[in-house]
Amino acid sequence: MARHSILDSLNDTLRKETLENIRVMELPPGQILFTAGEHCQGLPLVMGGRIKVQMTGVSGHSIVLYRMQADDICTLSIGCLMTGRAYRAEAVVEEGAEALMIPRGVFDRLMDQSAEFRLGIMESYGRRLDDLMLLVEEVAFRRMDRRLEEWLLAHAASGTVVITHQELAVELGTAREVVSRLLKELERRDMVKLSRGKIEVTGLAESSSPA
Repeated sequence: MARHSILDSLNDTLRKETLENIRVMELPPGQILFTAGEHCQGLPLVMGGRIKVQMTGVSGHSIVLYRMQADDICTLSIGCLMTGRAYRAEAVVEEGAEALMIPRGVFDRLMDQSAEFRLGIMESYGRRLDDLMLLVEEVAFRRMDRRLEEWLLAHAASGTVVITHQELAVELGTAREVVSRLLKELERRDMVKLSRGKIEVTGLAESSSPA
């Protein structure tokens, strides 16, 4: 049974019509859900797993914009459906995911006929926009070394983060060379230990202080 909170906002008639027209997608890790330049064919509703949405600039550097998990709605798809513009980022499945695809025509009809659905879509869009504004502020105005240290502390629950320098650069929206240089400096100061595909956080918590 297809379950997503946005569908619960529909009356019985619209919900039945929607369920008759949506497509259930099983998405294995590594699958591309959509790419930059592609036109949106519908609205993905994520029921489980994890999908990351990332943008690559003309420099070739990438940055993760947001991640979608159970009960999330794809914000970029909302924007593309409402404006008719193509995607400017790509979505990649990180953990095997299951999603529902509401076709464009059905999406338009639901936005027109259901105030509850329309409100749910706009609330989802607004929450994600707030997150993206915080990301812009962080990238534009905070020092990269501080962002790196805080990211490591947030993700090293067991003391070790399994991630490559390139993957970490994408998370932070910078170049791999920058990440490698900063990590080498942290290692020199005995704050981390580096090995292939792993970063062991050692003295970082004790040495870090707010900027």
